[in-house]
Amino acid sequence: MNSRFPARLLIALVGAWRHFTHPHRACRPTDPQRILIAHQLLLGDAIMMTPLIAKLRRNHPDAAISMLIPPAYAPLYAGRPYGVSALPFDPRSLDSVAALLRAGPFDLALLPTESRLSWLARAMGARWIAAFDGEPGRYKNFPIDEFRPFAAQPKAWGELAAELADGSAPPPYRKADWPAPPCRDFALPDGAYVLLHVGASTPLKQWHPDNWRGLADWLTAQGRHVVWSCGRGEEKLIDTADPDQRYPRYAGNLDLAQLWRLLAHARLVVCPDTGVTHLAHLAGTPSVVLYSSGNPALFGRGEFWREHPEEVVFSANFPCRNENLIFRRQLKWGEHCGRTFRPAPNLGENPTATQNPTNKICAHPGCMDIIGLPTVIEAVAALLARTDGGAAGAVTPG
Repeated sequence: MNSRFPARLLIALVGAWRHFTHPHRACRPTDPQRILIAHQLLLGDAIMMTPLIAKLRRNHPDAAISMLIPPAYAPLYAGRPYGVSALPFDPRSLDSVAALLRAGPFDLALLPTESRLSWLARAMGARWIAAFDGEPGRYKNFPIDEFRPFAAQPKAWGELAAELADGSAPPPYRKADWPAPPCRDFALPDGAYVLLHVGASTPLKQWHPDNWRGLADWLTAQGRHVVWSCGRGEEKLIDTADPDQRYPRYAGNLDLAQLWRLLAHARLVVCPDTGVTHLAHLAGTPSVVLYSSGNPALFGRGEFWREHPEEVVFSANFPCRNENLIFRRQLKWGEHCGRTFRPAPNLGENPTATQNPTNKICAHPGCMDIIGLPTVIEAVAALLARTDGGAAGAVTPG
């Protein structure tokens, strides 16, 4: 069934019943034995919850920690990193919701994103629910027991979310902290290779195909082997960048566990700020990340992934990167762009938010256009030189 209504009705009925008939805690538990993290996020945002998981594990070493996760991402958690149990959540599936209602009860539930999940947390038997303040909507906020403010100073989203948990910060991420997920066999490229991942969650994060082609050709001239990748439905991006099919490609034919393996064997990955960026953090793959609408202060490595080898390509103070709303809450220092992409019928109709920063839509990624090929080549050369001494050919940009 594609409708969300039956599952929402079940959540509302059970949540209300438990809220009004079951005893709640009088205060936040200091030593919770069963903890729930409730969110419904895209891949990159879900991975950015890792500092929260790590902080909970550091401060509650014996607790059973569970986290809601879209079913497609569950295989990434097969090795139970930090001892977390992934609970697949499909809001359109009555069976999925029914299974969640049997997973409780929980001493503590943390809601780092949407307050509407408070009713699901209560329906799952959460006795104390904590969330961030500032999301409008009395109904969504009604079951929440504790509200915390967003951080006043800039920090990465994962560390911001971790402020819902008490205790000391976790140590920096190590590759051994997250077991590689098992995956179906597939043919990996021969030898060492640089992975160019051209896909992105929105066209506003897509780099121009001519730039990708130029980067691939430059890497080849340096003695590097180039491999393309993208997600399902993005195959045309590779076709446009490499119409002659000069380089091997994995175009929408890998699942997440296989993509992890492809990343883990890569010498380096170049990609926009998207889910693959954060998957590379887990896999330990050196990364060159192109930030257009996003802000690396908010969506980058932060302290938790500070030891990950990475070069960030970013044009600060871009005029339309002026939004400070995240998960319907104000974040004064956010300075990112969450506009919707919509092609303009003609260039005379304010096709970019750059021309009019008050626009709520954008037809062209001016913030990505400003990232030139020479700048990215310089970043790639620097990272290669730093991580392997520039083997396999000279790595001077040009």
